[in-house]
Amino acid sequence: MFRRCHRADSQSFPQDDETYNIIPIHNLHSEHPCLRYPEVSAVISSLRAVGNLRKPPYAQWLPSMDLLDWLGLFFGFQLDNVKNQREHLVLHLANAQMRLSPPPDSIATFQTVVLHKFRWKLLENYSNWCSYLGKKSNVWISNSSSSDSDTRRELLYVGLYLLVWGESANLRFMPECICYIFHHMAMELNKILEDYLDENSGLPAIPWISGENAFLNYVVKPIYETIKVEMEQSNNGTAPHGTWRNYDDFNEYFWSKRCFEDLKWPIDLDSKFFLMAFSTRKSKGKTGFVEQRTFWNVYRSFDRLWVMLVLFLHVAVILAWEEKSYPWQAFNNKDVKVRILTLFITWSGMRFFHALLETTMEYSRVSRETMTFALRMMLKILVATAWTFAFVISYRRIWMQRNYDKHWSDEANKRVISFLWLAFLYVLPEVLELALFFLPCIRRFVVKRNWRIFYLISWWFYGNCFIGQGLREGLIDSIKYILFWVVVLTTKFAFSYFLQIKPMISATKELLDLKNVEYVWGWHENSSISDKFNIGLLWLPVVLIYFVDTQIWFSIYSPFMGALVGLFQHLGQIRNIEQLRLRFQFFASAIEFNLMPQEQLKSTSKTLREKFSYAIYCLKMRYGLGQRFKIIDSNQVEANKFALIWNEIITTFREEDIISDQEVELLELPRNSWNIKVIRWPCFLLGNELLHALLQAIDLMDAPDKWLWYRICKNEYRRCAVIETYDCVKYMMLEILVNASAEHSILKTLFQEIDRSIEIEKFTATFEMTALAEIHSKLIKIVELLLESERNVREVAYAMLVLYGIIVHDFLKEKMTTKQLREDELAARNQNPRAGLLFENAVELPDPSNRNFYRQVKRLHTILTTRESMHAIPINTEARRRLAFFSNSLFMKMPYAPEVEKMMAFCVLTPFHDEDVLYSKEVLRTKNEDGISILYYLQTIYDDEWKNFIERMRREGMVTDDEIWTTKLRGLRLWASYRGQTLARTVRGMMYYSRALQMLAFLDSSSEIDITIREEEREHGSMGRGEDLDGFNSKRLHSASSLFKGHEYGIALMKYTYVVSCQKYGLHKDREDPRDKDIKDLLKHNEALRISYVDQISIGNTEEYYSVLVKYDQQLQKEVEIYRVKLPGPLNLGEGKPENQNHALIFTRGDAVQTIDMNQDNYFEEALKIRNLLEEFKHYNGIRRPTILGFREHIFTGSVSSLAWFMSAQETSFVTLVQRLFANPLKIRMHYGHPDVFDKFWFITRGGLSKASKVINISEDIFAGFNCTLRGGSITHHEYIQVGKGRDLGLNQISKFEAKIACGNGEQLLSRDVYRLGQRLDFFRMLSFFHTTVGYFFNTTVVVLTVYAFLWGQLYLALSGVENSVMGNDTNSKEALSAVINQELIIQFGLFTTFPAIVESTVENGFLETIWEILMLQLQLSTVFYTFSMGTRGHFFGRTILHGGAKYRQTGRNFVVRHTSFVENYRFFARSHFIKAIELGLIFIVYAIYTPTAKETFFYIGMAVTCWLLVLSWILAPFLFNPSGFDWLKIVNDFDDFTKWIWCRSNVFAKAEQSWESWWYEEQDHFCTTSLWGKLLEIVLNLRFFFFQYGIIYHMHIADHSKSVSVYLLSWIYFFVAFGIYLTMSFVRDKYGAKRHIYFRLAQLLLVILGILLIIALLKSTAFKLVDIFTSLLAFIPTGWGVLSIAQVFRPLLQHTRLWDSVVSIARLYDILFGVIVMVPVASLSWIPIFQSMQTRILFNAAFSKGLQMFKIITEKIHPTEV
Repeated sequence: MFRRCHRADSQSFPQDDETYNIIPIHNLHSEHPCLRYPEVSAVISSLRAVGNLRKPPYAQWLPSMDLLDWLGLFFGFQLDNVKNQREHLVLHLANAQMRLSPPPDSIATFQTVVLHKFRWKLLENYSNWCSYLGKKSNVWISNSSSSDSDTRRELLYVGLYLLVWGESANLRFMPECICYIFHHMAMELNKILEDYLDENSGLPAIPWISGENAFLNYVVKPIYETIKVEMEQSNNGTAPHGTWRNYDDFNEYFWSKRCFEDLKWPIDLDSKFFLMAFSTRKSKGKTGFVEQRTFWNVYRSFDRLWVMLVLFLHVAVILAWEEKSYPWQAFNNKDVKVRILTLFITWSGMRFFHALLETTMEYSRVSRETMTFALRMMLKILVATAWTFAFVISYRRIWMQRNYDKHWSDEANKRVISFLWLAFLYVLPEVLELALFFLPCIRRFVVKRNWRIFYLISWWFYGNCFIGQGLREGLIDSIKYILFWVVVLTTKFAFSYFLQIKPMISATKELLDLKNVEYVWGWHENSSISDKFNIGLLWLPVVLIYFVDTQIWFSIYSPFMGALVGLFQHLGQIRNIEQLRLRFQFFASAIEFNLMPQEQLKSTSKTLREKFSYAIYCLKMRYGLGQRFKIIDSNQVEANKFALIWNEIITTFREEDIISDQEVELLELPRNSWNIKVIRWPCFLLGNELLHALLQAIDLMDAPDKWLWYRICKNEYRRCAVIETYDCVKYMMLEILVNASAEHSILKTLFQEIDRSIEIEKFTATFEMTALAEIHSKLIKIVELLLESERNVREVAYAMLVLYGIIVHDFLKEKMTTKQLREDELAARNQNPRAGLLFENAVELPDPSNRNFYRQVKRLHTILTTRESMHAIPINTEARRRLAFFSNSLFMKMPYAPEVEKMMAFCVLTPFHDEDVLYSKEVLRTKNEDGISILYYLQTIYDDEWKNFIERMRREGMVTDDEIWTTKLRGLRLWASYRGQTLARTVRGMMYYSRALQMLAFLDSSSEIDITIREEEREHGSMGRGEDLDGFNSKRLHSASSLFKGHEYGIALMKYTYVVSCQKYGLHKDREDPRDKDIKDLLKHNEALRISYVDQISIGNTEEYYSVLVKYDQQLQKEVEIYRVKLPGPLNLGEGKPENQNHALIFTRGDAVQTIDMNQDNYFEEALKIRNLLEEFKHYNGIRRPTILGFREHIFTGSVSSLAWFMSAQETSFVTLVQRLFANPLKIRMHYGHPDVFDKFWFITRGGLSKASKVINISEDIFAGFNCTLRGGSITHHEYIQVGKGRDLGLNQISKFEAKIACGNGEQLLSRDVYRLGQRLDFFRMLSFFHTTVGYFFNTTVVVLTVYAFLWGQLYLALSGVENSVMGNDTNSKEALSAVINQELIIQFGLFTTFPAIVESTVENGFLETIWEILMLQLQLSTVFYTFSMGTRGHFFGRTILHGGAKYRQTGRNFVVRHTSFVENYRFFARSHFIKAIELGLIFIVYAIYTPTAKETFFYIGMAVTCWLLVLSWILAPFLFNPSGFDWLKIVNDFDDFTKWIWCRSNVFAKAEQSWESWWYEEQDHFCTTSLWGKLLEIVLNLRFFFFQYGIIYHMHIADHSKSVSVYLLSWIYFFVAFGIYLTMSFVRDKYGAKRHIYFRLAQLLLVILGILLIIALLKSTAFKLVDIFTSLLAFIPTGWGVLSIAQVFRPLLQHTRLWDSVVSIARLYDILFGVIVMVPVASLSWIPIFQSMQTRILFNAAFSKGLQMFKIITEKIHPTEV
């Protein structure tokens, strides 16, 4: 039965004015520049070669239609989908044909080899899928044949896949689902092509579906609706992951053959696949994996890591127990050797536990269809059990024989050997795996053979899984990361043995041997359980830190390895402008070598000698050892190319306002003119070199010419300055004189005499060197007269006469008479007295319109007058940094740059939600509560850039300052937006790619004349307005591009597009949001920019959704719609950002796609290197070609505040050194976000650029890296190119970001991707993977837990009396615990983040600057920040694992000058930091009170530093890094707001920021979604608070040294009495507080009287003392908090009882108490007069160095103006 739905509006002939995206494919006769390329026409012609294909039966066929139209009509694809994919395919094939090397004989003929390669790449995953399932591919093409019909068939297959993919919407996240659809549709296509007949009707076969939108309605929509139902059942991701199917579950359904049996084709809507979504069963058909929320996932995924750690601990304890100096000495004892064999029992037991854990967590997958999976799980348990019992029995038999014989007899030794044989069999698989690891040839042989035994082995160890196979790396790469980990693990195990495990042995033995321990509580004094419990408490922190300190050693070694790799990549060779000046001489060679195509050097047909010579040449270029000016001196074209590129970079700097007009003139490289014989270096390089040359000439006046010239030539810039000055003076003097005048002849003769004397090396003998200084001053006078706006010819003539007199009378050594001068033609022969003075009538100044002349004169003036070296040019630190990095990168290894026509095409994709596009006028002017506007803040932070901006505006016509808000408002908004994290900044940066490609395309094909003309135009344009000689034309860019020959624009369009996915753009237009106009403005001014969005249209009661692409039509001068592809429903089923990316991905073009986020920027000079970067896809990275290219980022927000600097240092090290290490040698780099470049067609066939399942993929970017690695991809990292990136600026923003990342890692730990990587990677890559992803957060959490375990353990030992009676003098245990403290302290000081940043700074900035940075980091309290961040990561990671609750947190990236209120800080940090800090502080106070012996030891001091650093950091950091955090008036206002907030009652409309009660309920949301195990664990953890009461009451005087348990039980009477009194007083207050207030007061008085009487009675009748009152508070307040925390877990049971109101009231009192405790130190510090100034200085130190008086601003001591 065929589903047919005829098109209502059949396709018609395309109109010539039809809207198009990049190429007007519908109109090949248009004058579009892209159509100039014959490759485009060839591809289009091939698509239109329909030939004798059978025409679609249900639609009108038109002659203009092509193969994609044919597919669209037959299979029911949308018209716009067909148009979109047609252009996609044409562009790709045309670009691919352009890249063919060697080029084909006929470029106008479509080359089938291009199509073969593309088809192979596009359908590679489909072919692998067919092979995995044992299905025959439905792509019927002979590899040997290349006929026209085969080409047509191949185009049809490729087109069909692209059309299926382009219309699959959310199904694009399910690549194997698309394979399934394509598989069946390809078969239907084959039946059409092979003229099959329908079995039922006997008519020619047609597809199952056809007609308008048939594919969407009958294939995509049913599957989409099923996914939608499952996503809705997830309750926005809060439901347990195991109860609903996510994208991965749906995709992995197609990894088994049952999809063919169940889903069928035509799709059976009654299949289990669809019905399961509507089932009420708890198990929803999870496939491949079940995500369970538990910490055991760490062991489940990384069991090999834990086996290694546990086995070493096992062996180390056995060896240390012998208490020998070195562990190997213990092997002299045969008993020790045999005891070591118990590690196999431990090993097998851990495997049994892992098998049991797997079964427990995966049991819900067991069904009738997965019986083999159930069989494998049961067999794994049985085998693990058998091995464990075998080892236990065998080991027991050894000792039975040994004890029976009383010595190691032969029989006992035989049993040992039997055990060893058993152990050998056990480790045999590991040995074989190790052998295959080091013998890749055998491994590849095994992988390629489809033998059943190998399939069974793979099934046994890994199960059935389509991905995760063949993850091994090459032998050399493997050896590199193995050696790295050998060093790390050797250090870790040596440290652990000697400083952690061994020192604990003596204390353990002492505790085991101790018989009578004097406990404070005596009811279990003789209990062996108590002794073991004491030993456990003693060992617990040591064991915890032992398990996680691998992260510490990894963090120590990895920066050094990353730095070593960076040094080999030539990082840090040019660190600053001073070093750039030294190597600028090599610049032209470096630019030519790296940025210009070197086709002649790529020839493969070279002799061995030529290859060797070329290698030496490359080496010289990399290290700057070649001849400095070889290229410039020998090839003027290349010199002009260098000048053109350099000047364009300087132009962009000026457009960005990071340099001034004057700096442009000093930095630019002028073209060669005025017959100057040397390179005209930028003026900033020449500096005062001419003056130095003059001094040398005067000093060496009697020296020979050779010696003087030798001394001058030692400095190349000095040599060039001398020659250029002389040539310029000669040209200028002759130019301003009338050509036929006697004066012109005199000067010409004089210069000839000078030239001759230089030539014969008689210059110093002929001329007087002492006169040069006076000549120099007179030349300056002449030049200054020429540069005046009102030029006086008579003054110029007089100045020249004076100069002439000095030359003829003082400069010539041989004094000559007038007659002699006339004879030598150095004076006028017949001087007419009436003619006036010499030069008086001979001077004729060039016309002011001759800008080039006066421009050269001004340059000459600069060279003549500069008296200081220009080391501070440019002044702006950002300009200096960019120039230094760009110049350094040119000496790094990078692929050759192909011609633009032959480069890979690429696209940039940016997801945009609701962020700022441009700062509006109101936003810029509006002042905050402290009187600060964003504009004033930016003016102060970027003061030099603001001055440059105003200078540019005045040059462009601004007369008064008021115009900045009127005629120049757009310029102002752009200037401010380019300094924030806005879409406008990102778009400007990404459009540099287009500008760079146009310039490079021009240079690729330009001749010397083209470049010279362009340079002349550029220089003419740079002279400014009218007669302003010092002006600079801001529109220079337009004049510079005006001489493009036409093809540059077209090739740039073909090679680059930029798509911004503005998901809500349709809503912005409907609501007339200002962002709509701003986005249209960006479209208007950026021709390569495209905007995609989701359009929602209401038709009756239904909603329709479309993916829409728009652009700005420059001819129509309006926004036009290009494509509109209908979606099956709402876009956002999963996480928003990946869904947004996915819908826009179909509109991208090219072979690669770069993902750029909204907070990123780009630079023109870096865009020049993009074609080098894209060439990396062609080079092997080990044994694979890369599929993701990663590269570095520069954090441009680091100068705003100290917090921004901390984040900048942390992020900079991560995106450079750390990722460099991950890529090489660890081979474990993932995709951590933007700006990575993806191999687009590899990824679109494997699930896209990210994953989108709700919550589990909340860190969506990194899953692209996981997916890439699991599917056999390769990820690299490159340091020679960078983009800019912004970061969060305030502590709250940063903490939200850290929380988001920590929650994301918590969800990653539950995911199937992490599990599969942990199981499938080889052991050492698995170690790298763990410690670089989830392991980092897990270890951070365990470090925090170690602090808890350590302090609670010490508190128990102190309160119980064990510490004083047993361990007071035990130095060994203190040594081990001190090691724990020291490692915790190292972590708290930010080792994980600061140490890599320090090492990277040393590499790139130098040692001395790094020392200064370290000092400044510490002075700005970076330790406090990093300790605080550690708490944030630990809290949110742990809570996510236990209870879930991960969600996207909108951090916001605005400038932070606003004071954050105490309420806001308390809301965000109370549970994660404040309360935990108070708990740790309370533990330490109690510990300090009850352990007097420990106070005198260094152990106590180290413990105090660690503890109080943690406590104070967690409490004070939100105020230290908060503007006006210690301003007394602000604190008073904050406390008033806190009081109002805490007493505000909750209601339906109250938000968390308005009411404490609403916030309190929000903080418990995770208890509503957590599992039963999560609740039980929460209860168990909260029981710790009861120990305060248990431990302290026995130390109270009222206990009278009693050790009875009844003391503890009776203490609860106090607690319940206090609670009863509270309930009673609450009742009295509620009943009488309002109307009969006197009764309430009487009740309070009665309570006070009874309390006093009770205290008196206790003082008289018991041992009670008043201090017991305060001691009891330490005991019972924590108990109350524990009870309250447990009550929150039981909220569903208690909420509807009267008791719940009391719980809420008590919780409010506790939060008041906590708030006061936090507020007290803050208020106390605010009373210190200098502390507020210190805090402001700490927070805004970087801004202070640029002149920002932040203290005055924040405290409103100055009143800023608008401009």
